[in-house]
Amino acid sequence: MAGGGGGAKADEPAPHPPKDQLLGIYYCLTSPPTWPEAILLGFQHYLVMLSTTVIISTALVPQMGGGNEEKAKVIQTLLFVAGLNTLLQSLFGSRLPAVIGGSYTFVPTTISIILASRFSSSTDTPDQKFKKTMRAIQGSLIVASTLQIVLGFSGLWRNVTRFLSPLSAVPLVALVGFGLYELGFPGVAKCVEIGLPELIILVFISQYLPHVIRKGERHCHYFAVIFAVVIVWIYAHLLTVGGAYNGAAPRTQNTCRTDRAGLIAGAPWIRVPYPFQWGTPSFDAGEAFAMMMASFVALVESTGGFMAVARYSSATHTPPSILSRGVGWQGVGILLSGLFGTGTGSSVSIENAGLLGLTRVGSRRVVQISAGFMIFFSILGKFGAVFASIPAPIFAALYCLLFAYVGAVGLSFLQFCNLNSFRTKFILGFSIFMGLSVPQYFNEYTAVNGYGPVHTGARWFNDIINVPFSSEAFVAGILAYFLDNTLHRKDSSVRKDRGRHWWDKYRTFKGDSRSEEFYALPFNLNKYFPSV
Repeated sequence: MAGGGGGAKADEPAPHPPKDQLLGIYYCLTSPPTWPEAILLGFQHYLVMLSTTVIISTALVPQMGGGNEEKAKVIQTLLFVAGLNTLLQSLFGSRLPAVIGGSYTFVPTTISIILASRFSSSTDTPDQKFKKTMRAIQGSLIVASTLQIVLGFSGLWRNVTRFLSPLSAVPLVALVGFGLYELGFPGVAKCVEIGLPELIILVFISQYLPHVIRKGERHCHYFAVIFAVVIVWIYAHLLTVGGAYNGAAPRTQNTCRTDRAGLIAGAPWIRVPYPFQWGTPSFDAGEAFAMMMASFVALVESTGGFMAVARYSSATHTPPSILSRGVGWQGVGILLSGLFGTGTGSSVSIENAGLLGLTRVGSRRVVQISAGFMIFFSILGKFGAVFASIPAPIFAALYCLLFAYVGAVGLSFLQFCNLNSFRTKFILGFSIFMGLSVPQYFNEYTAVNGYGPVHTGARWFNDIINVPFSSEAFVAGILAYFLDNTLHRKDSSVRKDRGRHWWDKYRTFKGDSRSEEFYALPFNLNKYFPSV
């Protein structure tokens, strides 16, 4: 056979052997940093998840008829529920340092409910319309939560994820990060004089500065986000106060100014969100089914999110029973979203998963502290509103780095696969390409026409088809999973090509002794709720 010389000899070890756990992490899942560091790192996680909370509320509440006061209350509720869900997930769910926050996946279905004809009554005041719409969203979220609760706690999702291999995990986890590219630079460009400096300063502090300041190397990784946000936020405030945007277009003023969010004036000093605060939820069968589909899409995306978080916290691969338990508790999270009325469902926060990679701190305690900040600032409304008024382009710049880290950890699973196999090349290339191409068509069609490619009289049916095909991670993940489990599976060489043999020991909870250290329940609960 003609060879191209220069390869490693047969008896030489591989230059970069595959690793079950990611090396180079400062603090892994079970090792907490010092208290002052942990508190600052926890605050940083709170800051990062705040952006999604504000963006979702800002997009939904005005369409529902709400003003600044309602928007502030919805942000508080979202933060409060995110804090509860993050605590529950890290204590009783997957036990991973995953932040469970508001999810973009539910937004199209929520908007569909907002636009339903029964809410367009001209006799309703804006406040009445807001509450009616919110109650309908609550009803559909409560019903949709049963899907994840049943799939997770019954162990059905465990049986599905047992067939995941490193090869089928690559497109899923990679596009959980890379698939959110629309939230990155397009957001920076909305106010480039703020967004671009934020991006450059963040890359400089986190990647270049550690090589200059050897003694403070760790702190450059730890607190790059806080340093960069504070510097650019002050700079943006000086531009606002100095009158740089006085004659600018309203759109520019809304994205660039630091005093335009209207949240500080609208937020109460102290308010504790409570269940059914908007009234009794209303139920509609079609909307509930549409929301269930969104819940299923979020379930698939969160599975990729959990795998990314496990990698960045230097834990071993998450056993299927633990993924299933995490999904069950995420279902409880969606139920809480429905009971409290957050306007959207919950899923793994992908930007916070990326932050674990940026800081190299995968400690569970840090994320539990961040949950404390979420609850604290959701009750003290005015203080929380100060941070919530940071201009969106600053957060978009953070996304450019954080989503990239999650995409990269997805690609890192390739170390377990045979990249010289044509089967691997086909599954990898085809699923990633279709994962980018199909949602591009659906999203472009929706942007041009105002509705998706599937456009029947039944709005709920349209959502059931349009929402899953608009998610890059869902399309790529499902396609890779199907191809990997149906294409020449019985060939003896294929098992090694897809990397299955690396994950065999994690198929059951007791298959690897380290699973107990990372994923066992607290308070000796494993005795009563054993993982299989």
